[in-house]
Amino acid sequence: MWNLIFLSMTGMTDNKNFLERRTIAAPATPKGTGALAVIRLSGPEAFVIADKVWAGRSLSDCPGNTVRVGRIVNAAGEMIDQGVATVFRAPASFTGEDTVEFSLHGSEWIVREVMGLLVDAGAAPAEPGEFSRMAYLNGKLDLAQAEGIADLIASRSRAAHRLAVSQLRGTFSRELNSLRDQLVELDSLLELELDFSEEDVEFADRRRLLDLTERTLKKVRRLADSYRRGKAFKEGIPVVIVGQPNAGKSTLLNNLLQEDRAIVSSIAGTTRDVIEDTREIEGILLRFQDTAGLRDTEDEIEREGIERARALLRKAAVGLWIIDLTSPLLPQLEEVEKEMGEMDEDSINFLLLNKSDLRERDLTTEERERIKRLMQKEGVSEPLSITAQSTEDTEKVKEILIREIKKKGNPEEEFLVTNLRHREALEAGAKSLEDVKGGLEQGLSGDLIAQDIRQALHHLGELTGAITTDTLLASIFENFCIGK
Repeated sequence: MWNLIFLSMTGMTDNKNFLERRTIAAPATPKGTGALAVIRLSGPEAFVIADKVWAGRSLSDCPGNTVRVGRIVNAAGEMIDQGVATVFRAPASFTGEDTVEFSLHGSEWIVREVMGLLVDAGAAPAEPGEFSRMAYLNGKLDLAQAEGIADLIASRSRAAHRLAVSQLRGTFSRELNSLRDQLVELDSLLELELDFSEEDVEFADRRRLLDLTERTLKKVRRLADSYRRGKAFKEGIPVVIVGQPNAGKSTLLNNLLQEDRAIVSSIAGTTRDVIEDTREIEGILLRFQDTAGLRDTEDEIEREGIERARALLRKAAVGLWIIDLTSPLLPQLEEVEKEMGEMDEDSINFLLLNKSDLRERDLTTEERERIKRLMQKEGVSEPLSITAQSTEDTEKVKEILIREIKKKGNPEEEFLVTNLRHREALEAGAKSLEDVKGGLEQGLSGDLIAQDIRQALHHLGELTGAITTDTLLASIFENFCIGK
């Protein structure tokens, strides 16, 4: 009985029972004309099928990790292309199956012809993500690592690349497995008590179990809470530039992007809609969003632009508040304080006192006090006096911006969750652990507590694939590109 409980609890299943043994083929390079194109062929009949279209030394006879030069020919013996075949023998391949990768000239016609020949020879066109799914089912990587591959391909910055590499190398999986091991130990002690319930033996110290549960819950919550920052590093951190009309927002945007992205004019209200563009700074992708100036207006279009600006602010990771030093400060500071109160409490905010070169007087005591009150809010930096047209001042803004962002979370120093599926599973696991904690505190029976532990194990197991369903696998791999 105990062995059956343990297998069910840890999610140990024979994944190969679900593996459809077929040989698949697909282009592994993007569609289009280029110098080279790669076609991947993998499965139990890979070498047999490859030899049917290959003119050269038999690939079936080649040892693994071998490269051969030869020709692709059709059924009539006519050459389609000259290229290179790389041979990988199971299990020492990405998929864990026999694999041949053809490197050919990057003609779309050649790729279509070769794919047609491979299909005629017995290969099946690969579905999206089927190579990675095959690798997972053959135990070459777990689900979290497979998703790391997709993130690696999609990475657009050094920070996103580091997070994807960390996930691919198993950093996330190792931490999850460590947590699951602790929960398995906890559950095993409780299950053992149930076997000896008639002898009234207690194998598990409730205080120790509670301490272990609280530590595990803290780690799971930390990972779940890191999703917002991880997603921002992956997709680009939203930086909303906001202020009154003609305060210098568009000028600052252009200098930050180093291109004339927004129209700069002395006419107030030029920007009516959100102007967005991205730039990588010190390895971090920033998504700069220039917005309509905040003011009361009767113009319906401008009013819509202002509402869009406010909507962006409510979900922004960073707010760049442009204060025009040549206009009355108190109304601007009041607007900042009001709008800042609607933002996420985890957001970072910078007060940029613009047009400092045109300022003719010092700040009044009341203005200083209002700025001081703003700085007392969480995540508000010390104000910086700038001239938006100045390249030197723009560099200062970028330096401070990156420094404060890294304080909130640095992908070079910690692992951050970037996948919504992971966050949802972690939150579900945290909920089960809260139930475990509550049960221990209330002195519930071991069987009830063990049930909640197994539920937590289930949710954590979904992350790496220790617990899977066909629906879960399909939902993950269908978003992969063909050939991966």
